Amino acid sequence: MRESETPEAQQQVVITGAGMAGVQTAVQLREQGWRGRVRLLGAELHPPYDRPPLSKAVLLGKAEGSAFDIDFAALGVELELGRRAVRLHPEERVLETASGPVPYDRLVLATGAEPVSLPGSEGVPGVYVLRTLDDVARLRPVLEERRTLVVVGAGWIGAEFATAAREAGCEVTVVEAAAGPLPGALPAEVAAAVRGWYAESGARLRTGTAVAAVEPGAVVLAGGERLPADAVVVGIGARPATAWLRGSGVALCPDGSVRADDRLRTSVPAVYAVGDCASFPSARYGARLLVHHWDHALQSPVVAAANLLADARGAGPAEEAVYDPVPYFWSEQFGRFVQYAGHHTEGDRLVWRGDPGEPAWSVCWLRDGVLVALLAVGRPRDLAQGRRLIERGARLDPELLTDAGVALKKAVR
Repeated sequence: MRESETPEAQQQVVITGAGMAGVQTAVQLREQGWRGRVRLLGAELHPPYDRPPLSKAVLLGKAEGSAFDIDFAALGVELELGRRAVRLHPEERVLETASGPVPYDRLVLATGAEPVSLPGSEGVPGVYVLRTLDDVARLRPVLEERRTLVVVGAGWIGAEFATAAREAGCEVTVVEAAAGPLPGALPAEVAAAVRGWYAESGARLRTGTAVAAVEPGAVVLAGGERLPADAVVVGIGARPATAWLRGSGVALCPDGSVRADDRLRTSVPAVYAVGDCASFPSARYGARLLVHHWDHALQSPVVAAANLLADARGAGPAEEAVYDPVPYFWSEQFGRFVQYAGHHTEGDRLVWRGDPGEPAWSVCWLRDGVLVALLAVGRPRDLAQGRRLIERGARLDPELLTDAGVALKKAVR
């Protein structure tokens, strides 16, 4: 019997990866009416949990965990823990895991991302990353003992960990090889406004400084200076967890992401990709985007599930869903709530709203007068209105935009 003739109820969807993207895919399949079997495979032994609280309440011991409040059995989802994907055989439609093969009719890749390691730090005692619940369990005693810490990387995760460590009373030095904090995420003039947050919190920020080596009890900088460190936390980025797919026929981009189309299908029939492991083409921004944030993991499964059902039911293109969101994320650091929506490039016009020396301010990016991105610090109304304006492709008046007392929606031309 050909695939298109196989009744949906007899087909099996396998989801590999039990983070937000994988869990949300399972939920969406059921909510959108999938009648076949659903198997959710997680590499960890912990029940599926949400990641954002790990660097905040869970790390500080204010919450024991962040498990999803989902009754998988009642949902008709078979949750299988400790099943790490190691190889894919698309011709046989078999996913090979560390604990045995798993056949599938349709497969959703949701393996997420993994931390980038600091070269030379592997195996050195006292070196940590912050990505999983087990990482948090290892780091909690470090914070409780108020040790001297060096954080390598002043990106989002480095800033969030430094915030938690200072709250716990630790002595913190953050080392960043780039000229300023949040490199690659924000232009220099915006990142400069963030620099002062470290000093206000009592953390030291060393930028333009590379790490030459990590030794037990110390970090050695490129110039030879040694920084005492009871513990070192590495936060220099993450890469898609897709190395296991090499040679499978699933197309990967140079950055390692699964090359999904705008329906979140991969290059292999009946295989879809969601969340941090997948990049997608954005017609809105004219670029392929790789988004490592919670909102993407929440929203991409809605579209992937819809197209999986459409494929299984032989629906035509008119019933397919296109994925082209306005990316969104937030961060809590140094007593500030930071939100970002959209996607900007170096050539976009930057417009300030408010004084970055004040507790609340925003930055907008315009492309040919159209709002394409917005960073809001303590201004949630700007973010909410800006996100809707970006979705509409609204053209704004730059002069009105600079007046922080004028609502964003009132600056539309």
